[in-house]
Amino acid sequence: MIDAVSAVRENKTSIGIEFGSTRIKAVLIDGSANPLASGSYDWENSFINGVWTYSLEDVKKGMQSAFAALKADVLSKYGVALTGTGAMGISGMMHGYLVFDSQGNQLADFRTWRNTITGEAAAKLTELFDFNIPQRWSIAHLYQAMLNGEEHVKDIASMNTLASYIHYLLTGSRVVGIGEASGMFPIDSNINDYDETMLDKFDALTGDYPWNIRDILPKVLTAGEPAGNLTGEGALLLDPTGEFKPGIPLCPPEGDAGTGMVATGSVAERTGNISAGTSVFLMVVLEKALSSLYTEIDMVTTPSGRPVAMVHCNNCTGEIDAWAEIFTRMCREMGADVSVYKVLDKMFELSLKGDKDCGGLVGYNYISGEVITGVNIGKPMFFRSRDSVFSLENFARTQICSAAATLSIGKELLDRENVKIDRLLGHGGYFKAPLAGQKIMSAALDAPISVMKTAGEGGPWGQAILAGYMLNKSEGESLEDYLESRVFSSFESFEVKPDEDDKKGFARFIENYKKGLAAQKAVDSE
Repeated sequence: MIDAVSAVRENKTSIGIEFGSTRIKAVLIDGSANPLASGSYDWENSFINGVWTYSLEDVKKGMQSAFAALKADVLSKYGVALTGTGAMGISGMMHGYLVFDSQGNQLADFRTWRNTITGEAAAKLTELFDFNIPQRWSIAHLYQAMLNGEEHVKDIASMNTLASYIHYLLTGSRVVGIGEASGMFPIDSNINDYDETMLDKFDALTGDYPWNIRDILPKVLTAGEPAGNLTGEGALLLDPTGEFKPGIPLCPPEGDAGTGMVATGSVAERTGNISAGTSVFLMVVLEKALSSLYTEIDMVTTPSGRPVAMVHCNNCTGEIDAWAEIFTRMCREMGADVSVYKVLDKMFELSLKGDKDCGGLVGYNYISGEVITGVNIGKPMFFRSRDSVFSLENFARTQICSAAATLSIGKELLDRENVKIDRLLGHGGYFKAPLAGQKIMSAALDAPISVMKTAGEGGPWGQAILAGYMLNKSEGESLEDYLESRVFSSFESFEVKPDEDDKKGFARFIENYKKGLAAQKAVDSE
């Protein structure tokens, strides 16, 4: 096996860069998918004029900072400058709305997946298509802008997700991976492209607008297809020092849902994964279509085009992070120099020592709205009664359980459909601390959950693997076979099965949680 230094020098590597909700991260891997180096940049969305958004200047600055940190990590570890790689790929938070005119001018603020402002459009399109269109999807944002009579709509020349837009900046190619495309507009898995019938139905709504929906959507590509090369302009945008060279092939840009599937090896039928960070989603690759339309379940695809049922919740670890910041500040005020990451680890550790039902405490992590529970705006809340056992351990467990609560309600619909899952893998920050997140999520979903040592690497690692697949796959080798034989055969995982006492305790917690939703909805306004 080639050593790391030689892999870097000879460009026997691939790079994945993912634009997550709270962090932009770049990961370098070797030909066997071993992580070699990484770099990151922390950022936050802003709530401006009723819209959750990021500025494109922050997007570019964050990408450059994360990539500079990756270069520095490579130089520090291996004494070699990172001037190239075999292949690379861009991924990002799915869905959302980024539109530009024919001159490349941004026409409206970037509207992210977190927004729940397209209810009218989503409902009308769901009825028109007889197919669930979630509020987060790009087409829902576009149609809502049309219904609102927004002036910019007539000037649209291209509609993008964040990943497809950045890919365009780096390559000049207006393309998108099929998994990411499935969060823009419904996909027909028989042709691995946008659904023609639904395209025609949407075109009938556009009236006098000078564009056609087919013209403004990016071209759909599946995993393994070439998606353009890094241009000279793109290389300088990524690395203003000029050290990183152009010409590098890029794989199709994907969403964080698709990279989560890859990062857990969950792209075959009856496999599933849970990606748990700022948001949380459960994805299961289906054997057959669901029998009914559920507005709580998204129908998307794997990066190779297989149909997937996705239960998506807008909120997961954000409220845990907020409390960790408060506790960290308290420690510092008392003269203890403690990192927020150590506090987070301690919160997860203490949660295992709390009462199984959280001592009667209830928390809601709703920094934003949640479709599954019918909450439009969302407000974080915490409740206790005079009879509750109010301890630090129970408080910590409440926050960890709250992060899994809405997902558990959504999974009840998959249980109703008798969806079979042979393997469920978890990744993301929720699973980074040893055992706690895995154990509580297993009880919440009543399913065994495995976590690999790479669980904390998550999406950017998955996107680097997709770049490596494009570069290294054999003729006719499927993504499923590539992951099984070349990636995960050498990675160890640790499985936790549902504990009966944990399940009973979580059931009591979720019963209290559902009762308290009335209070959440009572203040569901600005």
